[in-house]
Amino acid sequence: MNDLLKNENDLAHIVIGMSIDIHKTLGPGLDHDSYIECLMYELEQHGITAIAKVEKDAFYKNLKLNKGYTIDLLIDQSLVVEVETSENITDMQIQKTLKILKLGGYKLGLVINFNSTLLKNGIRRISNIKQQEEA
Repeated sequence: MNDLLKNENDLAHIVIGMSIDIHKTLGPGLDHDSYIECLMYELEQHGITAIAKVEKDAFYKNLKLNKGYTIDLLIDQSLVVEVETSENITDMQIQKTLKILKLGGYKLGLVINFNSTLLKNGIRRISNIKQQEEA
């Protein structure tokens, strides 16, 4: 992790800023993967490690499921970013992101809906900190 970045909250702040810049330049209406590509480019330009489309295993009891789950962006092995291009962020998208956080042991995730007219209205922070402290 870059020395200037202390935790997931710092990363989230930076990613939100990058997302707003991308949205100001491109606006809504592009394909989901295009926004992921732009975020990967911005992160790389700032020396922040990120992996796109991370495949993870999921288990039910002792059964490894054939298809686990995929994280759109995993930034510095700590921040989960799910990119959306839908009319609005649904409860299902929020629950999916929370499930990814729980299964992977991550503390913070962002759902970013680039199809929003004003991007700040299309960003949701999802925290798994309370659930981790209760475990």
